[in-house]
Amino acid sequence: MVLAELKNISKDFGGITALKEIDMVVRQGGIHGLIGPNGAGKTTLFNIISGNYDATGGDLLFEGNSILKLRNDERVGLGIVRTFQNIRLFPSFSVLDHVKMGFHRRASANWLSSILWLNNTKKEESWIEEESRHLLKKVGLESFAQQQAKNLSYGNQRRLEIARALAAKPKLLLLDEPAAGLNESEVRTLLEQIREIHAEGITIILVEHDMNLVMEVSDQITVLSHGQKIAEGSANEIRNNPIVIREYLGTGKIEC
Repeated sequence: MVLAELKNISKDFGGITALKEIDMVVRQGGIHGLIGPNGAGKTTLFNIISGNYDATGGDLLFEGNSILKLRNDERVGLGIVRTFQNIRLFPSFSVLDHVKMGFHRRASANWLSSILWLNNTKKEESWIEEESRHLLKKVGLESFAQQQAKNLSYGNQRRLEIARALAAKPKLLLLDEPAAGLNESEVRTLLEQIREIHAEGITIILVEHDMNLVMEVSDQITVLSHGQKIAEGSANEIRNNPIVIREYLGTGKIEC
């Protein structure tokens, strides 16, 4: 079953074409890798899917409906949630509070009930805290709940971003270079966490420079170069694709 579909997506910045007529089908319950050299258009494509950028042309379907005109927050409400290449945390906020923020779109209490501290608000706050702690445990951060985010290691900050994204109950999770800056051990932990998220039925699009990670977890991989799609297929098909090999010729290995 198709969850999301990009049809001839293009993006121009003035006279520069960042993406040209990209077609991509993301199947429900899969892990879709998106690779390409720096400047290939990967993050631009992520920004269009998440609603951070408007497309110049084409269409974007989610669960069969066009969502190009929807705002970023409206897409989050549909279940499209992302992390960022550059970590976006509030340094002085606690680890627990960061995950609680992820529940914002799912909370029903309004400002008045929050001020009056009504019973339904108390119950919801208790539920949010319990679920937030559960998510922290899932990513191995339960013991850091009350620490400020700035005191976490880089790898743990990456995990916190993922926990916050999961709090929004995504149907489609966009992971933008989650292994960036991680050591080998942390990458292995991340790989297992991605598999656990996937096992819960969450569809994932993964942009990543760690080719071993992409090849190991992806069901389908799309390759971009200079804003165009040059190949698509399984990990094995991409690894042996002559166009992809030629694109990366001289590197000694295929890298994204």
